Amino acid sequence: MSHNNAPAPLTTSSGSPLTGTIRVPGDKSISHRSLMFGTLAVGRTTVTGLLESEDVLATADAMRAVGATIEKHDDGRYTVDGIGLGSLLEPENVIDFGNAGTGVRLTMGIFGSHNIAATFVGDASLSKRPMGRVLNPLRDMGTSVIARDGDRLPASIRGAELAMPITYRVPMPSAQVKSAVLLAGLNAPGETTVIEPIATRDHTEKMLKGFGAQISVSLNDDGERVIKLQGQPELKPQDIDVPGDPSSAGFPLVAALIVPGSDVTIENVLLNEHRTGLITTLIEMGGDIEIVNKRETGGEEVGDLRVKASLLKGITVPADRAPSMIDEYPVLAIAAAFAEGDTFMPGLEELRVKESDRLAAVARGLEANGIPCVETEDTLTVTGGSNAIGGGTVTTHLDHRIAMAFLVLGMAAHKPVTVDDGAVIATSFPTFTTLFEDLGATLSNNASEAA
Repeated sequence: MSHNNAPAPLTTSSGSPLTGTIRVPGDKSISHRSLMFGTLAVGRTTVTGLLESEDVLATADAMRAVGATIEKHDDGRYTVDGIGLGSLLEPENVIDFGNAGTGVRLTMGIFGSHNIAATFVGDASLSKRPMGRVLNPLRDMGTSVIARDGDRLPASIRGAELAMPITYRVPMPSAQVKSAVLLAGLNAPGETTVIEPIATRDHTEKMLKGFGAQISVSLNDDGERVIKLQGQPELKPQDIDVPGDPSSAGFPLVAALIVPGSDVTIENVLLNEHRTGLITTLIEMGGDIEIVNKRETGGEEVGDLRVKASLLKGITVPADRAPSMIDEYPVLAIAAAFAEGDTFMPGLEELRVKESDRLAAVARGLEANGIPCVETEDTLTVTGGSNAIGGGTVTTHLDHRIAMAFLVLGMAAHKPVTVDDGAVIATSFPTFTTLFEDLGATLSNNASEAA
């Protein structure tokens, strides 16, 4: 699971237009939750299009460790034979989540209201990330925690014998914290309430409802989202078709906009309103993006995106859009490098605590490739134009999105761009290289070859 391999530098260089029709990997958020909720339901859940990334497979292993039977079949479908809420077995070994922040935080929520003990470990990157934002509300519900200084991994928890339902106001916009509290509330008798001052992605609410939970969402007098969940429901197994991940779609989307002459269709992309911030922003910048064949699957809206190379212009991205596209800022910064004028991105403090300090990593990568930018504590300004020189080597800090964003830069820059480690991309987008080569991009494992 852990990322022990030697770094594998990867280089892209500009060449022919990108053309073709592709599908990006399944949505990571929905893939994680399909396995978790399938485990908590009694009976067999079927999942088509599961994202087979290291993160999601770590979640599958964690669910197996507490008693679920999860199998892949010859046609690519997965089945999850669930054991039901309140019936989790105590895992025999430590649970290794590798780099999976979503997986570990949501699983802590599930385990935290079951009377079992479990120890969570992760790779070097995940072990630096703060877990207190999830562990604190779990402590309020009766979970015991032993963790490293600053509530970092490795961490051991013992779930409450009888979890207390709580009312919890989320201190900062975080779908992971909200979801962890709701998932803990599933096995607490009575009503668990989460108050969300700023709305974040709502897959947990939508999917729990689909699995048969009693959950309601309303706005209070202050315009905050109030989510109420009745504890100890009987969850019903589901058949889930996982749509394409909008965060992954961001890479071919931006590449098609900035590589001259490109025309790419990305099929079956999740269009949940809390996930389409990047598409909205790119259209505001002048991107030629058409959404076709809109439809609904599993309570979620999906559609196909047709994208053509476009002349982009710099804009100010509204700060309140940040929660709906927090993972897409690295690749938005690449689009901004090719836009006329300045693109100003405020409200980015959450980027400081992602897989890496993503804000600093983006700024250093832009500077290494001759692209002017100004970074403050929570903003980034990128000055674009035809001066995207390239030619630099980017330090990824084991962050898959930094790696992919700067490989997209190399597809349109004057000189090739190298990232110090392409192996980390497997975390979320194992087919990245082959998919881009199918569209006509030039990628190489040897920097001198591409120069």
